[in-house]
Amino acid sequence: MAISFKKTYKFAVKSAFYITLFSGGFLTLLLYFFQQLDYLLIGVFTVSMYVFSFFVIQYRVERFIYRRVKKIYDDVSLLDSTTFRSQPITTDMATLTRQVKKFATDKKLEIETLKVREEYRREFLGNVSHELKTPLFTVQGYISTLLDGAANDKTLRKKYLERAEKGVERLIYIVKDLDMITKLETGDLNLEYAEFDIIEMIKNVFDLLEMRAAKKKITLTFDTKYAKPILVNADEDKIQQVVTNLVMNSIKYGREGGTTEISIEDLVKNKIIVRVTDNGEGIQKQYIPRLFERFFRVDKSGARSEGGSGLGLAIVKHIIEGHNEKIYVESQYGVGSEFSFTLEKKK
Repeated sequence: MAISFKKTYKFAVKSAFYITLFSGGFLTLLLYFFQQLDYLLIGVFTVSMYVFSFFVIQYRVERFIYRRVKKIYDDVSLLDSTTFRSQPITTDMATLTRQVKKFATDKKLEIETLKVREEYRREFLGNVSHELKTPLFTVQGYISTLLDGAANDKTLRKKYLERAEKGVERLIYIVKDLDMITKLETGDLNLEYAEFDIIEMIKNVFDLLEMRAAKKKITLTFDTKYAKPILVNADEDKIQQVVTNLVMNSIKYGREGGTTEISIEDLVKNKIIVRVTDNGEGIQKQYIPRLFERFFRVDKSGARSEGGSGLGLAIVKHIIEGHNEKIYVESQYGVGSEFSFTLEKKK
């Protein structure tokens, strides 16, 4: 990190003045004592002493700073060593103090960030292990049972193979979501922008999830009848995945016999906001800031019984932010939740 050094002469000026004042005064007293006062001699001596003192002190102080304090800079890696070769070390100790304090503050923040990341890494690995362990053990259990002799029973064989297949499908689902979120985070998943009717796309999502919603007697609906298409500019496949994940989430945590409603409103001249609202169980306030973390679940046991990879909302967040848009969540526990995101309208 490059630092602009400020060379100061204040210390040398004051010190030289004090030395000169003392020396000049002492010389004057001596000459006065021997009754040989010579004001020209005193003047020349005073000026010479001041100049000599100034340069000696300035040079020595810089050398002191260079030898002693440079080690501090080097030890904390505050500056490149080339900086010291190109310009004098500052004699202003306040500059050094500020830089060391800044370094200490930055390092403290860095350490705290690393601790948070380490905690997040441990939690993430634990979650991945848990998510993969359940279907793996399920598949292993059914295959082991078949190998132990159940394969001879046609009915059991078909039943266990079907259940093992579901476990494999869940593993594939989790791995695909992990692959997608990794690509989204590293920027490897390119977005293909195109103009499309978001009303029609949401209808397709409703059709795909109609049977899943029917199992809990949840109604999928628009807030009003949209007579005209609403054209947006985005990656249609990715936005469809966003809407699908949000609607599936509302069904998963929705109240039996409830409603999932989607509304589309003009936000500003070139933006719309899409709202997905349900009257389900809602989310407690303390959990809202963590909703978009990978594998985070409010109700871990209940959520896993409903299936899913635990990555849906994290993927939603990355897709929306990849479009340079915003996603919001509002929820009241026991009343319901609303997830909303913005999109660019057709120009």
